[in-house]
Amino acid sequence: MPDVPELPDLSPATPALSVVIPAYNEEHRLPPTLDALTDHLTADAGRWGEWEIVVADDGSTDATGDLVTARQDPRIRLVTAPRNRGKGHALRLGVAASRGRRVLVTDADLATPIEELERLDKALSDGNCAAIGSRSAPGATIGDRQHRLRELLGRAGNLLIRRSAVPGIRDTQCGFKLFDGDPARAAYAASRVNGWAIDVEVLRHLRRAGLTVAEVPVRWSHQPGSKVGPLDYAGALTEFTRITLRPADVFAAFLFLLMSVALYAGRFFDPAHRYLPDSLRDQNQWEWFFAVTADNVTHFRNPLFSDLQGFPDGVNLMANTVMPGLSVPLTPLTLLAGPAVSLSLVMTLGLAATAAAWYRLIVKHVVQGRIAAFLGASLAAFAPPMVSHAHAHPNFVVLFMIPLIADRALRLCTGTRVVRDGVVLGLMAAYQVLLGEEPLLLSALGMLLFAGAYAAVRPDTARQSWRPLLRGLLIGASVCLPLVVYPLVWQFAGPQSYTGIEHNPRSFNSPLALLSFAERSWLAGDARTANALSFNTTEQNAFYGWPLVLLAFAILVRLWKRALVKALAFTAVAAAFLSLGTEFRVPLTGVTVPGPWKLLADKPLFEAVIESRVAMICAPALGLLLAIAVDRLLVAHRPWTRYAGLLGVGLALLPLVPAPLRAVDRTDVPAFIADGTWASYVREGESLVPVPLPDPGDAQALHWQTEAGLGFKLPGGYFNGPYGDERAGIYGAEPRFTSNLLRDVRNTGEVPPVNESWREQARVDLAYWRAGVLVLAPQPNDGALRETVEKLVGGPGRWVDGVWVWDLHERGLVRGPHEGVRARAAPITLP
Repeated sequence: MPDVPELPDLSPATPALSVVIPAYNEEHRLPPTLDALTDHLTADAGRWGEWEIVVADDGSTDATGDLVTARQDPRIRLVTAPRNRGKGHALRLGVAASRGRRVLVTDADLATPIEELERLDKALSDGNCAAIGSRSAPGATIGDRQHRLRELLGRAGNLLIRRSAVPGIRDTQCGFKLFDGDPARAAYAASRVNGWAIDVEVLRHLRRAGLTVAEVPVRWSHQPGSKVGPLDYAGALTEFTRITLRPADVFAAFLFLLMSVALYAGRFFDPAHRYLPDSLRDQNQWEWFFAVTADNVTHFRNPLFSDLQGFPDGVNLMANTVMPGLSVPLTPLTLLAGPAVSLSLVMTLGLAATAAAWYRLIVKHVVQGRIAAFLGASLAAFAPPMVSHAHAHPNFVVLFMIPLIADRALRLCTGTRVVRDGVVLGLMAAYQVLLGEEPLLLSALGMLLFAGAYAAVRPDTARQSWRPLLRGLLIGASVCLPLVVYPLVWQFAGPQSYTGIEHNPRSFNSPLALLSFAERSWLAGDARTANALSFNTTEQNAFYGWPLVLLAFAILVRLWKRALVKALAFTAVAAAFLSLGTEFRVPLTGVTVPGPWKLLADKPLFEAVIESRVAMICAPALGLLLAIAVDRLLVAHRPWTRYAGLLGVGLALLPLVPAPLRAVDRTDVPAFIADGTWASYVREGESLVPVPLPDPGDAQALHWQTEAGLGFKLPGGYFNGPYGDERAGIYGAEPRFTSNLLRDVRNTGEVPPVNESWREQARVDLAYWRAGVLVLAPQPNDGALRETVEKLVGGPGRWVDGVWVWDLHERGLVRGPHEGVRARAAPITLP
């Protein structure tokens, strides 16, 4: 902090007005300004009373200081700095030296004439603490204009300022501001920046102190000799960042990034050669999503569809959560570094960004204590269900838009800028649709639960908020829907769309799952229990642990009087209850009763939701409760209360600290694929058929395809698509006789009794797939698979570059694209 004179001791002789002028090398522009000021203030002495002018010389190297002292007017004083440090430093010195009941800060060029002081003074008389001249407020008059480039840079800066630092103020940089004296001296003394951004910092300080700032339209005309250079805009941006981002906030974001990198450490530093086995087949699938999106964008194809897998029918990519909101803009990175790198960065940076967004929401609306906000955001983003999805589901990891949407909804409740906030909310919702619709739906459900609970405990607030909130939501919907209508129509009615999808019958939470520990919890992880209570490692959607549940109950009891605590607790309990599914099994009994999810299970949109995922709503609710509790504990007057409470928090959180995700070396791609040998076997319009075909049980062939630069098409695959005339959703391509047969041989290792009718059906299927070659890589039960294929095609394959190959051209089994029969295959029953 620079040296600042002590605040003056105001006396009965205190002037009514102090005019502070920052000056650096202003020997030419300052004299006429001083003349204009003294003439105006003297001419109407009854209006302005006693006054003073304080010139803050910021280390001038010309005669600026001499010109001031030469006037020999006791009302005009000079304060000097030994060297030039910037406008902010000069204003800090000048305002600190002022004595007036009101303080006018004006630039040395007097671009706003002193006659405009009357307007600002009236605004202060109306009860405001500060009145700032504005060139952008309705009614402002602009004479000579700045250079067009400077105007554009100024507008861009003002837009950034309005968005984050001092919302609602159109012009912070006009050099003509009137303040109440004491608040002004306190605000400038608390400032830290030395440059042009001090105006923003001071106004931000006044706003945070709860003081009102009026923006008053004024006359303004550009004056030659401006000291603002091109580099000053970059300097102001740096200072602005320093103002809006406290060091603690930057450190918190850095810690979130470190936590995310540590979680993904096994894959992060070599994503192309490392695999997360607990992701099952999803890592291969998501890398394919990023690769095919980049390929579509590069070749100007529809990014919502591809026939590279599921050939020849293809895949409705919009119905498969490919996250075009990230996969499309990351096309250059995917092309340059590969889809494995893109996916790794998205999940690592996305998780850190999600934590940072929750941190920002907590600091802005819940508590200002940075330690409490950090702990709350860490729980919201790194809770056990989030870590479970971190294995494989970037759409449930990259959730940074959700806190921003919640923040915008809270702004709407104030009713101050409903149209603007509604438009922004609509744009945010549209972007979240392109990141993941199910997280948006679950978030909307969570916010609805919270809003209902808060309205019940604070009906007065609800009565004031519901109209602007509803109006803003309608505006947001009118903005969002036109932007997403095309991709949504494509998703629900386009090629390869489906009407609904059946999930695992165990896709609900047991009450025990809410109290147990997840597999990846470092100290308390219990793989056996977690696997018994969830249907796979990527869907451990509860597992908050009984210590955290007890802590949440203790917070509720201790802080019961707070409406926010009640609403958050209700949200967490309601979400946990809904996640129990359509049937509720009473623990330790054989009694089954209808579950709460039954009310929503068949409703539009909700029918596709995995109900156990509803418990993920608990993570941010518990995170906010934790932040409130820790913030209270850190300021507790009794030490034993503080230490005992923090110890309880630590004991509840420590078992939930996640271990790094398990990673293994990736299986090598066969040389037949990696070296491009496949290209001599697959002709234009044909497909390469792996044995068995890729499906949700084994999607390794998708990795082959991405490593081959998406040069060949694959029948089968791992995606969501339609089945039958009802177009019911299934995982993978619509099954056919031959794909079912090869899958069963892979799973059982038994060679079926192939007869002529089976061979004919295989020929029909191969023709439908437009197969050019069959490829069998080494794998479990590959001997049985090889023997089965030999019986189906009528001869042995050849060992080529690490795989068995059956060239269907040589065997006369390649037919034209219209010779196949689209017959649905029945499941194979082996003897």
